[in-house]
Amino acid sequence: MRRILYFTFYFEPDLCAGSFRNTPLVYELAKQLNEDDEITVITTYPNRYNTFKVSAPLFEKKANITIHRITIPEHKSGFTDQIFSFRTFYREAKKIAKKEHYDLVYASSSRLFSAFLGYRIARSRKLPLYLDIRDIFIDTMDDVLGNRLLKFFIMPELRWIERKVFSYATHINLVSAGFISYFNKYKKPAYSVFSNGVDDEFASLPSSPPSDRVIKKILYAGNIGEGQGLHIIIPQAARQLEGKYEFVVVGDGGTKNKLVEELERLQVKNVRLFAPVRRKELMEMYLDSDFLFIHLNNYEAFKKVLPSKVFEMAAYDKPVIAGVGGYAGEFVKEHVANSIVFEPGDCASLVEQLSHYTYRHEKRDDFIARFRRSRLIREMAASIASYLPPRS
Repeated sequence: MRRILYFTFYFEPDLCAGSFRNTPLVYELAKQLNEDDEITVITTYPNRYNTFKVSAPLFEKKANITIHRITIPEHKSGFTDQIFSFRTFYREAKKIAKKEHYDLVYASSSRLFSAFLGYRIARSRKLPLYLDIRDIFIDTMDDVLGNRLLKFFIMPELRWIERKVFSYATHINLVSAGFISYFNKYKKPAYSVFSNGVDDEFASLPSSPPSDRVIKKILYAGNIGEGQGLHIIIPQAARQLEGKYEFVVVGDGGTKNKLVEELERLQVKNVRLFAPVRRKELMEMYLDSDFLFIHLNNYEAFKKVLPSKVFEMAAYDKPVIAGVGGYAGEFVKEHVANSIVFEPGDCASLVEQLSHYTYRHEKRDDFIARFRRSRLIREMAASIASYLPPRS
């Protein structure tokens, strides 16, 4: 019997990119292992949005998969909230991990915390560590932290943690090829780039009917945080596009209040806000929209990322509006046909391009085939399994 200890802060039925990535990966990995091999998933009780409540068992056994869900304090995705949440996760996860012997530790991480947890367990037991890095946390914090005193004390500590974790890792998967240059300084790990992809439920969508709306509907769905910077683009753009376009925003997050305040300050009337919804409902909202919208804040760190939402939106035949720069901007221009790309926060460019855009639908079958998540996770699961000891 071989055992994998699998850390992910988000897992089904939570609503976020981390859950959508790790849930199918765990099940694919379980299929590729022997029946007597085991995967122990340590995750959290659904908590991504405090405005979206969904239940799940704290302990679950499915064939050769065991799932432990840890209840963490309620949070609103703020930095301090996340620290307290992770502290609880870290403490309880270590207790659970003590119960068994493992052959490999896997951690999927966007905020470095889960990677650090995986590192502490793997190093203490001298086990190989496979990391899936979904974001460069140091870069993000360097941009997002506005308090200089807080940054002075926190950043050296975070850099020390990052060096320890990444220097120990056996293998690091990067979710974006834009991360490669950053990781060149860590020579020990082997590397791969398995990106996010198009989930099966998005792979065979019906064609959209012709759109005859006078006022076109632009849909954003996802987190509303500092990283998305919706408050710096949607209110200004909506005001200039009033009478021709309407923005629909579905989601929640730490800066939703900034968005609301800016909408009120500018007296914007053509933006509607909705709380997070289940994925099935969201897919219906996608189908009922004319444009699908994504935006990242104008931070240096985000020039390396590739948002998972790109794959979700590109599966539809709707035009995509992407306010992204760096690697993500290049990716959308190269791979996502029928898209409008503008630099983050550049309202003038968005409005100008929309004014010259001739509306149309366009299927992206080649994109779906190339970036089908089921194919990507098969390859990634095989990569993970290769670090297990040979079957006896």
